Amino acid sequence: MERRNFIKTGAIASAGFTILPSGSLFAKDVHKVRLGYIGVGARGMNHIKEGLLRDDVEIVAVCDTQESSLKICREAIAKSGKAMAKEYTGSLDAYKAMVDRKDLDAIIISTPWQFHHEQSIYAMNAGKYVGCEVIAGLTVKEHWDIVRTSEKTGMPYMTLENVCYRRDVLAALNMVRQGLFGELVHLEGGYQHDLREVLFNNGKQYYGGGVEFGPKALSEAQWRTQFNIDVDGDLYPTHGVGPIMQCVDINRGNRFTNLVSFSSKARGLADYVEKKSPGHPNAKIKYKNGDVTTTLLNCANGETVMLTHDTHLPRPYSLGFRIQGTDGLWMDVNKSVHIEGVSKPHAWDKAEDWFKKYDHPLWKKYESNALGAGHGGMDWFVFNAFVIAVKDKKQTPIDVYDSVTMSVITPLSTKSLKEGNKPQEFPDFTQGKWKDRKNTFALNDSGY
Repeated sequence: MERRNFIKTGAIASAGFTILPSGSLFAKDVHKVRLGYIGVGARGMNHIKEGLLRDDVEIVAVCDTQESSLKICREAIAKSGKAMAKEYTGSLDAYKAMVDRKDLDAIIISTPWQFHHEQSIYAMNAGKYVGCEVIAGLTVKEHWDIVRTSEKTGMPYMTLENVCYRRDVLAALNMVRQGLFGELVHLEGGYQHDLREVLFNNGKQYYGGGVEFGPKALSEAQWRTQFNIDVDGDLYPTHGVGPIMQCVDINRGNRFTNLVSFSSKARGLADYVEKKSPGHPNAKIKYKNGDVTTTLLNCANGETVMLTHDTHLPRPYSLGFRIQGTDGLWMDVNKSVHIEGVSKPHAWDKAEDWFKKYDHPLWKKYESNALGAGHGGMDWFVFNAFVIAVKDKKQTPIDVYDSVTMSVITPLSTKSLKEGNKPQEFPDFTQGKWKDRKNTFALNDSGY
């Protein structure tokens, strides 16, 4: 059940918890974090590899419905020389027997989107920390379910794959916190990534080589493509919005109040299939997801945010970050910074020159650890932060409120488009506590 290969066949803490009481969850001596994995396909294997590199992590158990994924996982563990994990398989509910084990501290979930809600809730109810891949749920209600379960059980929930730890993003956040951009006014981000070879393959390789999806394909094309057929909306908002949330203290003195989405016509995927395989039936499908979806958000403190989802057309990869304030701005696409009074008037500076000067303490301290990790080193920081939180019995730095705020943009965007671009009220998952909560993310070089 890869995040990319799992196919569907047919009251301890208060609402405002920030740090769990020491010793409230596990025995006092927690030398190793004992992990269980639901889904060990392409994405899940990234987390397996991160775990195998650490002396403070024990991979106790893994669950997947596909032998091909389990085989790759088994070989990786054997190569590491570490103890083999107990395997659970055979049905979509096989993960429950694994989660029910008393010797697990946390669960890593790397399955397709439609399973995250149910699996996360089951794990939290079983007293386990949850580290879950994008996204938290498919509906607004499912996001509330995640929040209420986390509050009821006292078990943290953290979105794993995110861009908050990217090196340039953390340098920009460092500049924000030191006041280089002045008072922030407008921010942009998104997921601008040509996914056509992710959504289609030949059934023999994970990416590209053909135009199949569903049962005839491998990896994400087995399940992710169907969302692009059935849903019109921002399907992947977390990468763009996560860093923005940290810059303007969303859920910690600020919040999103409402959003509205706009979507272009959908032509890219059918055009791609037709060019690759003229006359193929998949070129005749009416793909519902617009090629470019734009979402605009308002913040309680007056900032505006724009997110872009652009995955069906030929383009270089870019998350399109823009952080703009009264004293200057950073723009990701042209890799440039302008600071009034320092930069030449009406001229850009190279962003790398600024980012070297304001490199975040986390990257300065852990660069050697992160080199070679997925997503340019980000994956090491995300996994490390989750492990530290579990080991120290702390709240995760990206908590349940942050996670659902990033993720709920998908169903809100979809609803806005269904209703003719009608603005949608943004849920306050903190139920008013955002006014007094303080930002704790990446305040120093602690790794947390």
